[in-house]
Amino acid sequence: MADRPFQGTKESFWVSNRGTILVVEDERAIMEMLRVGFTYEGYEVIAVQGGREALDRLQEGGVDVVVLDIMLPDVDGFEVCRRIRSRGWDVPILMLTAKKEIEDRVRGLDLGADDYLTKPFSFDELLARVRALLRRSGKKSEAVVLSAGDLMLNVETREVTKGGKPVRLTPTEFALLELFMRHPRRVFTRETLLNRLWGYEYVGDTNVVDVHVSHLRSKIGDRPPRLIRTIYGVGYAFYPET
Repeated sequence: MADRPFQGTKESFWVSNRGTILVVEDERAIMEMLRVGFTYEGYEVIAVQGGREALDRLQEGGVDVVVLDIMLPDVDGFEVCRRIRSRGWDVPILMLTAKKEIEDRVRGLDLGADDYLTKPFSFDELLARVRALLRRSGKKSEAVVLSAGDLMLNVETREVTKGGKPVRLTPTEFALLELFMRHPRRVFTRETLLNRLWGYEYVGDTNVVDVHVSHLRSKIGDRPPRLIRTIYGVGYAFYPET
């Protein structure tokens, strides 16, 4: 896929082909969440439920990173990781595990995994780790600076400025703003934002989203007609052209 200009803000920036992710996960709900989430972010996603199918697909090539669950119905994630490395494939591997024991994490890393994440996890943390793996493997996966008028967000340094002045955001507020700026005019429901920022197993009131949006608006001086607009009865959307 060729590089393409992104015209969502007043100052255009360039987004590279973000790559192909192989998701290996036997829990259908999680697999679908990952497939939809990564596709939403512009990645090509190949989703499989078994270790053997994952190895067959890797044999074909063209995969930039593997998100690999440990608990699989046929060949478990540890063995899949071992076989990938024994065959000389250097594709980055991020392992997902419900196990919290240190020895399991150490075992995965010793077998050649590049990173791991323990369930439950927030999708945005997983996404950040995948981006880091792609950067380390030499694949440019994202624009560094997002802008909307005089609002600037630097993805790599995690700095935000408004009118040239620094804006101090919490990690959740930064993730929320980055998500909005990456997807201008796209409507996010409160449930989608909860899943993305707080994790798919979050149990709580969706009002937490409203509270964080309110704080974010205040910090970036977002006044009517607003960059972050309330879509009544649905959720929120980011409109860079105020």
